[in-house]
Amino acid sequence: MSEPPRRTRAEQRRDSEERILAAAREIFVERGYERTTIRAVAAAAGVNAGLVMHYFGSKEELFHRAARLPPDELPPGDPAEALLEAMRRRLEAEPVASLVLLRSVLTHDEAAEGFRAGARRWLEDIEEAVPAADADLRAGLIGAIMTGVVVDRYLLKLGAVADAPAEDILALLRPCFESLTRGQDEGLGG
Repeated sequence: MSEPPRRTRAEQRRDSEERILAAAREIFVERGYERTTIRAVAAAAGVNAGLVMHYFGSKEELFHRAARLPPDELPPGDPAEALLEAMRRRLEAEPVASLVLLRSVLTHDEAAEGFRAGARRWLEDIEEAVPAADADLRAGLIGAIMTGVVVDRYLLKLGAVADAPAEDILALLRPCFESLTRGQDEGLGG
């Protein structure tokens, strides 16, 4: 029987970095930026604090990497359906990088700016897809609804949203998203 090939140092480093980042995301979501320590992240990752500092240099850089949001673009087609699909992804798989930012947004300037930057791009995409004079307001309302649902489901866990099946939530949001993206200028001053 042959032995499995030895892993290269680069592979070992990538695995260690990913393990540290996964632990950092969990701790940042649980505690927020201010209460997270390098030691806590290291303990959760099963490494020493020196290795965390070696790979990331500072708590700030570790946070920056842990909170890096994947690009979220609105695909062409029906904007309501695209937004409902984006919401489905957030409901079915915990959006960990978003939660890292959301947990820390009120106490950490970089988290707030990171969230605002990502949200601005997302809202601009929605505005472009909505053919209405008040597209910016409509996009803002959609963004607030989506953020609120994510915050309630994963951070606050106040009510039924935390445990409801994704399909039930999406069924209730569908008419709202369709109305907001329809684009008929019935909005302001109706």
